[in-house]
Amino acid sequence: MVNLLGLLIGATLGALIAWRRNGNRLDILHYAGVFGLIGLIIGTFVGVYIVRGGA
Repeated sequence: MVNLLGLLIGATLGALIAWRRNGNRLDILHYAGVFGLIGLIIGTFVGVYIVRGGA
């Protein structure tokens, strides 16, 4: 569940960064996708190693 939270936070952060840099719709989508994937990976590691206490 933490990984989905990381995905949402990452996608939102990426979209906001692209919007602040005056990007077009494709830039906003690209930033949201990249930051969303990074957030998903970080959220997965947080969920496995911190919330559940290790593998």
